[in-house]
Amino acid sequence: MKTLGYWIEAMRLRTLPVSVAGVLAAVAYALLHGVFNPTPAVICLIFAVMAQIASNFANEYFDYTAGRDRPGREGPRRGVTEGEITPQAMKKAVYITLGLAGCFGLSLVAWGGWWLLAVGAFIAVGVFAYSAGPYPLSTNGLGEVAVIFFFGIIPVNLTYYVQAHAFTFDVFLASVAIGLMGANVLIINNYRDTDDDRAVGKRTLSVRYGQSAMRRLYLADAIAAAVLLLHAWIAAGPWSAAVPMAYLLLSAKVTAEMSRRSGAALTPLLGATSMLMFGVSLALLIIFALR
Repeated sequence: MKTLGYWIEAMRLRTLPVSVAGVLAAVAYALLHGVFNPTPAVICLIFAVMAQIASNFANEYFDYTAGRDRPGREGPRRGVTEGEITPQAMKKAVYITLGLAGCFGLSLVAWGGWWLLAVGAFIAVGVFAYSAGPYPLSTNGLGEVAVIFFFGIIPVNLTYYVQAHAFTFDVFLASVAIGLMGANVLIINNYRDTDDDRAVGKRTLSVRYGQSAMRRLYLADAIAAAVLLLHAWIAAGPWSAAVPMAYLLLSAKVTAEMSRRSGAALTPLLGATSMLMFGVSLALLIIFALR
């Protein structure tokens, strides 16, 4: 049971709402446009969650093998670094989880066409490119950009496409908004780990530009996301304005808390940020379903 706990911790459950949020947002727009199809939507959800778990496993494995992790770091414990999970077991877990995600993704060809295989391959490359290869995105200040694409633009638009067989501009705007919300989750993560990352040579945005800049970027992302979703709240009616207002107020509260906390005390803000993203997507789903 103790070993199982290490694996659950390695999945980073606090961050999994990030992958769920993108699918929920796409389903919301599918309901709005009258093209909702539950089967491919559920497959997209399973694929998204499994791909994120594979990415979390890969990040832990490759950071360990590259010497970018050390015991006693401020963030959540990493089983491989702490000696609780062997590197070989984590490497196998990466390929098994990614392989299972690929099997579900392959079935989406029935709804979206064979070109989705290229998209799936691109996502698989992204899982490794984030923390491995000659130019790891996570160590070169490109992690937030990767999140915008892999947890916003790609999943929202493709989940919508396999239901509607079309792309629309309002869904694209929503996908960028969701991606920015997801980037804020990574901002909190890297903000917390600034000192640890600097010590091992990781050049995240927080290491490069400092924590003050990251607090401003966090709030700017939240404002931009709310603006990009204005069309949704206008379409839903004036009463729905409570959603972006609540999101912005809570994001401002998180920003203020970032300046008051340090180290492990920042971890709850990571979970709060992922739940804010999830909450906005869920609100879109409920609002569009009730129209």
